[in-house]
Amino acid sequence: MYTIGIDLGGTNIVASVVDDEYKIIGTSKTPTNSPRSAHEIFDDIAEVCEEAVKAANLTMADIDSVGMGTPGTVNQDGIIEFANNLAFNNVPARTMLAKRLNKPEEKIYIENDANCAALAEVWKGVACHENDCCFIVSGTGIGGAVIKDRHVHHGNALHGGEFGYMIMRYDQDEKKYYTWSDDGSTVAVTKRVAKELDVDYHTLDGKEVFDQADNNEVYKKYVDEYYRTLAMGIYNLQYAYDPSMIIIGGAISSRSDLLDKVNEQLDIIFSQLTHAHVRPNIKVCQFGNDANLIGATYHYIQRH
Repeated sequence: MYTIGIDLGGTNIVASVVDDEYKIIGTSKTPTNSPRSAHEIFDDIAEVCEEAVKAANLTMADIDSVGMGTPGTVNQDGIIEFANNLAFNNVPARTMLAKRLNKPEEKIYIENDANCAALAEVWKGVACHENDCCFIVSGTGIGGAVIKDRHVHHGNALHGGEFGYMIMRYDQDEKKYYTWSDDGSTVAVTKRVAKELDVDYHTLDGKEVFDQADNNEVYKKYVDEYYRTLAMGIYNLQYAYDPSMIIIGGAISSRSDLLDKVNEQLDIIFSQLTHAHVRPNIKVCQFGNDANLIGATYHYIQRH
């Protein structure tokens, strides 16, 4: 049995063929070039699927099922109700994909991308022995997923795991609330550094800001604030849901010092909040950029 896993991202569309041993054997990708119409983007999705199948030396007839991870809110009928960075509203993704790939709709599964990444870690990654965990995606914003009994908890309004909406700060002077995505994204770090240095933030390399934080006081100020906010969010999730593991994914997960930096901030939190005795079990995701593809495959397997 072969499955196609699709990662529909704001930057790229990636499709991979996964074999019976759940190994990726063929991949293709193309720029998303959003915003565009859903029909144009789904035409490109079908094309990269065909190219991935050819790269695996197969034909589309060999493909049993298709799973796709996408940004935004996805309902159980395979409709993308809302995806801000794709400018999508009420897109019947399952139907559109089934038609283009000439597959029955019951062989097409659509899920939120962060949920897919979490499922990959639960299936074959760092959380393979866990039943209840949280998955944080930290990049240009904050996303996430809640896993209960090894399945995604979608929530009443399909917003389970939308940790980026959590309020993390209120500015008394501005009379304004700030969410985790506002305060705790890597882009927020770059923008704050740029503001203090009075430069255009587009001229700054976010990776360099983190890499050189120990050598630059302004960089360090806001990088430390990033890790403080991340640690606060992790602490809050631990005491709101009490998971056995909290996994960090997204661009930041590639940093070798990530866990050390977060744990330094948690040490400070627990030294002050002495009534708290349950320390979060934090891990970095195993699958990196392949997590969405692998998780989209597992989503189909879970259903069967």
